[in-house]
Order: sequence, then C-alpha cells, then structure tokens
Amino acid sequence: MKAASISLFGGPEVIVFHNVGPRLPGADEAVVRVEAASVNPLDLKIIAGYMQPVFPVKLPYIPGTDFSGVVSSVGEQVTHLKPGDRVFGRSSPSAGGAFAQQLTVAAADLCVIPPTMSFEQAAALPTAFGTARQALFEVGQLKGGERVLIHAGAGGVGSMAVQLAHMAGAHVIATASARNIERVKSLGADEVIDYHSQDFTTLSDIDLVLDSLGGSTLENSWSVLGMSGRIATLVEFDIESREGHAGQAVFFASATPFLQEAVRQFRAGQLQVITDSIFTLDETRAALEKVATGHACGKVIIRTGH
Repeated sequence: MKAASISLFGGPEVIVFHNVGPRLPGADEAVVRVEAASVNPLDLKIIAGYMQPVFPVKLPYIPGTDFSGVVSSVGEQVTHLKPGDRVFGRSSPSAGGAFAQQLTVAAADLCVIPPTMSFEQAAALPTAFGTARQALFEVGQLKGGERVLIHAGAGGVGSMAVQLAHMAGAHVIATASARNIERVKSLGADEVIDYHSQDFTTLSDIDLVLDSLGGSTLENSWSVLGMSGRIATLVEFDIESREGHAGQAVFFASATPFLQEAVRQFRAGQLQVITDSIFTLDETRAALEKVATGHACGKVIIRTGH
C-alpha cells in the first residue's frame, strides 16, 4: 500500500511517499481500506516534533488520525463488523497511520457510516466533533441560556462547536472572516463578528470562550468574561485561571465515545459537515500547508485513492 510518512521532524516538506506491507489484524482488530482522511492542526504539531512529550511517535511515522473507509478483514474476536462495512474512526495520535491506503486499528474504535454520509464527511468528523463537544460541555460546562464566544467559527472545530452550542440552547457568538459570516450564521450562530474589521473585546458578560487560536486572541478574551465566565483553550496547555475566572486546556484523547452521537445528529439533519477542500494522497504536503494557513473553512480532506 502507498503511504505518506516522515523520517525526521519538520514542516510539510518532510513528507515522503513509499509502499509499505499491510499488517494483519490482531484478534480484536480490523483492517480498513482507507478512502479518506482529514487533516488536523495536531498533525502539523506531531510532524514538527512539538508533541513528543504528550504524544510520542516513533520514526518512521505515518501521520493522520481521522479516517474513513471499507473493512477488508477482521480478527477472529470481532463480531460487530465484517468485510465490506463502511466505517470511520480515529487512531491514537501516537499510532497515526491515516495518511495511507490501508490502516489496521482496534475494531472497537470503528463506527459504521450511515448510507447518507460520504467518506469525506465521515473522515471530517472524529476530532472536530469530539474536540468541540469536550470543550463545550466537559471542560466548559456550557448550559442552555449561557453566552458562548467561539473563535474561528468557520474552522473544523469551530463549525462543529457553533452547531453543538446552538443545539444546547446557548446564545452563540462566533468570530469569522467576512466571506464566512453567512455560512457560520447558517450553522446556528446568533452573532458573527468579522475579526478583520470588528473588535470582539467590545463584548461583555460572556459565560464561556472557546479558544482555538491562542496568542493575543486568548489574552484579549479574558476581558469579555462575565462573573462566572471561563475559557476553554485548544492550544495553550499551560493556561492558568485568572482573577477568579477558570481557564482550562482541552486535552482531546479519544473520539470513540462521541462517534455514535455524531452519527445520530447527522441522520437527524441536525449536523452539517463542512469541507474546505479535497486533496489526493500525493498532495498530502499541500493539504498540510492549507491547514497551516489557519484559514480553512471546515475540514481539509485527503482522498487516498487506490
């Protein structure tokens, strides 16, 4: 099978392509013929070597965690899946493997794709949906009626967070570029701030800020919090509470608990999956570079091809 891999840490330019032999499934594993994979900012950090203290990887390493495809074989203990099933899931960051034409994973971490969902939509879901859900409700403790500010509302996590917060009955305010304002409103945002021409620090009484940008955006977000306001950040792992306001990092580990919920909401017509662009496996470097710009609207997808 063909795979994109790295033998040293660096930017997207360290990606190389080679053929690797398939690994037979263990008793509780499944082999998936990968049809699509999505690119996450975490992939860039792992490729750069920044995440070694948290998600150590052994070189050579095949990046990618979020994938969809078709089961080609299963181990003898696997009873809930069979060859031919359309599935999606997320491998652990330390294992990676999604930027390839085949992947062997724990069968328990796979979820069947509904007939109305495409491979691209399925691959876009695990990290974005799971991170948004964890940030809003487990870390952020968001409740109906509260005011939430979601930075980068058109991004992969942001677009999911806007929808989930809206479904929960929160008043949703999001930041986005002018070209994405109507798209973010269509996802359920009550207010959208053009971050190029408007200053979000004029807001007040925000109960929860979901930060996916860090830096000055995070620093300036403290000023908009109300009495019980708190911040959940995806990027600043060393965040500390400030002046009575809680600040907590979102450490997303496993998507498996959230996959069925995402499928239910999709089938009910409550969840849109936004795709920015689709690249081939040979264009993996370009897909990573697109995510590195920070300006993707929704998810960047790699179609592996066979």
